Amino acid sequence: MVAFHASALDGVARNPSLPTPLLLRLLAFEGDGDRPPRDALQRAGLPEPAVVAILTHPNPGARIDFAMSARAEPAQRARLADDPSPKVRAALAYGPEVYDPRTKVAPLPDAVCVRLLDDPAPSVRTALLDSPHLARSFVASMATHHSSAARRKAVRAWEILPPGERSALLADPEPEVRRAAALWECRRDAHVTAGLLRDPKSAAEALRRGLLFRADAKRCVAERTHLLALAENPSLPADLVERLAADPDEAVRLAVSIRPELDETRRMAIDFTAGDFDRGDGVQWVRDGLADPEVLRRAAVSAHPLLRRAAARSPHLPPDLLRLLARVEDPVVENLLGIHHPDTPEEVLMRVFARLGGTFSAWMAETHPRFPREGLAARYADHPDGNYRRLAVRDPAATPALIERLSHDREVWTRQAAAGDPRLPLHRLREVLHVPELASSAGANPALPEDEMAAVLDRAGVPA
Repeated sequence: MVAFHASALDGVARNPSLPTPLLLRLLAFEGDGDRPPRDALQRAGLPEPAVVAILTHPNPGARIDFAMSARAEPAQRARLADDPSPKVRAALAYGPEVYDPRTKVAPLPDAVCVRLLDDPAPSVRTALLDSPHLARSFVASMATHHSSAARRKAVRAWEILPPGERSALLADPEPEVRRAAALWECRRDAHVTAGLLRDPKSAAEALRRGLLFRADAKRCVAERTHLLALAENPSLPADLVERLAADPDEAVRLAVSIRPELDETRRMAIDFTAGDFDRGDGVQWVRDGLADPEVLRRAAVSAHPLLRRAAARSPHLPPDLLRLLARVEDPVVENLLGIHHPDTPEEVLMRVFARLGGTFSAWMAETHPRFPREGLAARYADHPDGNYRRLAVRDPAATPALIERLSHDREVWTRQAAAGDPRLPLHRLREVLHVPELASSAGANPALPEDEMAAVLDRAGVPA
């Protein structure tokens, strides 16, 4: 297949105006042993005939792509639970790969997960246990499963497990299950923590989260045992917190500075240095409270950069805190707001766009609901930077003549943006459909006539 014919085919596969008959023709494609384009297999709102065509496609790769579609309904994907290929069932069990933090994947029905958990293929069972998309109810249900790997996974639902099941997991015959359970129970039982401290495999995590006897905490400080983990421990006595706040290790002092119980005066009196690119991932109490107004307020109003950055991850920031963080002169805060908050002010989004450029800026401009549109043509159509000229295509007031001019731009990204715009005059759209670097964008153009879409399938060798 000629390269640009393949590109045009990929574009048509994601074209929102693709008629169902052409979609079905595309889904039946098996050219040279290839599977249909992934964008055809992972479209939103696939009609039932298309779903059937995918479920029965002879190429397992096509069924794998559908099994990992974030746009398909869980009930549709679940119909692959009896697929003859273990690779397909494993893909279904793991679920979609998600790169946009705003994308939420609905879990498979619990009954389907039960079948996959007992699948004869070990790869399927492993994929299910590794999946980030399991319903909490299903995770909890594995506490009594015959598989030790499943029981170990079940401890992640520790807070909702009945006391009897917690006790059983703490006494489980498998050491790894007992250890995993103890690492949850130790948060409220110092005796369990003390036992874990004797195990080199669990000592660091127990010091980070477990309820501590004062003697154990004091000994670990004196022996400098896992001090970085200990500095995060919520139960560390106040006098030991003060000792670690002056520790010679800069990383330990930084860990102390983000503790939740410190008031602002004490926090900012600690000699710490936050990395220029540290996004606050380690501020666990804020990350656990991204929907808690009180937690968000404490973090957002702090002068500590890592607390502000951790708060900027929340899509639940109230308007006053969003405005406050938007005024903070911190590129990391602005970047995180642009990624996570749907109401990030336009001026912040434009600063992020200017600073980062490239693929990230294109993604943000195309997907963020508040990214500006009006007035972009007048401001940027003649900008010296092609990264900005392509923004002119987003303007609802951009004329067909401007879109056509931008389709000849010296910057390929600008040409691609124009090639995919439905205002591009039809004669030019037909031309760019045959230009290798523009064929994919042109194929996805919703103004592309049906006969042109059919011709793309013909040229790509897709049988009628």
